[in-house]
Amino acid sequence: MWVIAAVLSAVFAGITAILSKCGIKNINSNVATAVRTSIVLVFAWIIVFATGAYKTLVDISVKSWVFLIFSGIATGASWIFYFKALSVGEVSKVAAVDKSSVVLSVLFAMIIFPDERTLWWVKLICLAAIALGTFLMTDIKRVQNKSKIAWVIFALLSAVFAAATSILAKIGIKNVESTTATAIRTCVVFVMAWLIVFCRGEVKFVKEVKGKEMVFLLLSGLATGASWLCYYYAIQQGQVSVVVPIDKLSILITVFFSLIVFKENLSVKAWIGLAFLTAGTVLMAVFT
Repeated sequence: MWVIAAVLSAVFAGITAILSKCGIKNINSNVATAVRTSIVLVFAWIIVFATGAYKTLVDISVKSWVFLIFSGIATGASWIFYFKALSVGEVSKVAAVDKSSVVLSVLFAMIIFPDERTLWWVKLICLAAIALGTFLMTDIKRVQNKSKIAWVIFALLSAVFAAATSILAKIGIKNVESTTATAIRTCVVFVMAWLIVFCRGEVKFVKEVKGKEMVFLLLSGLATGASWLCYYYAIQQGQVSVVVPIDKLSILITVFFSLIVFKENLSVKAWIGLAFLTAGTVLMAVFT
């Protein structure tokens, strides 16, 4: 069941990237992150109350609260850098770099959790393929204006914090109902996102979020909420080193839509990179 949840997480995550790109096209990226987080927050708590999971709040240990809060902070940081990267870079390339978090996530999981070390040599080979694929997909040499390479830095930071999120969440979600854990983490991301907007004096840009942009951010928030619910259920029930790679297959959906919707072009090198990335991910999910 957790494998199905991981696949659904990937599908919703892939849709999220495209909807997010559409939603931040003409608005401030930090404001877009805050608005989208607000939508996810409402969605997450509706699920918690609808399923009666709120009753488990009093049973959550101090350790779980701490790790869930830190997981939320890491998620907020990852989102902020991801949205910044999307606002200045191509969706397919940003998604590729961001998905490199799978390498860090699996390595951290193997170091921290003993049960994640099964068939470690297979995992390392698959990680090498994923890393190579990510490098080929970025295709940085094609960028004529070197100042535009800033998206790479933002995407890498997004990947680092995303990797930290997976590990912290795995520890914090132990013995905690997955929907409740998702809602708690979303509260932290919500506070963090809006603090940045207020501290940077970007509240004035909130009024620019309307019409088509608001619709796309709304749909993006709902897709994100669905992805998170599936992802953290899968992480709770399965192995991080398997769930994370499956989730990162969302890049196939992202690339597909980026080619059709945004007319982005992939070089031969990028296509080869996508093949390596996909092969490494699938093999890891199947054989480990």
